[in-house]
Amino acid sequence: MKKIEAIIRPENLEPLRLHLESLGYPGMSVTEIVGHGKQRGVTHQWRGTQYKTPFLPKIKVELVVSDKLVDKLIEGILDVCASGKVGDGKIFVYKVDDAIRISSKETGEKAID
Repeated sequence: MKKIEAIIRPENLEPLRLHLESLGYPGMSVTEIVGHGKQRGVTHQWRGTQYKTPFLPKIKVELVVSDKLVDKLIEGILDVCASGKVGDGKIFVYKVDDAIRISSKETGEKAID
């Protein structure tokens, strides 16, 4: 099992959710976060004064999937979220040792299906 963690632009959340559902994977956890990468925030101008916003709003999407679905779901994330511009986000993949469904006490891949 693997955990896919994607940091994406907020406007990509709904298109991503719909796309992942169309691929047959409806489950995900979503967290609103702030941060910055290489762009180091943005500079705004208001009434002739410049100010910097160091942290930008982002969305963290987390999926725990079987190994056979990892590549398919990463491609799905890239299809929806990649614009080719700085700030599109990042995808991280982690190994998951086990999962336990609390209600039924199922473990392993049975717990995430």
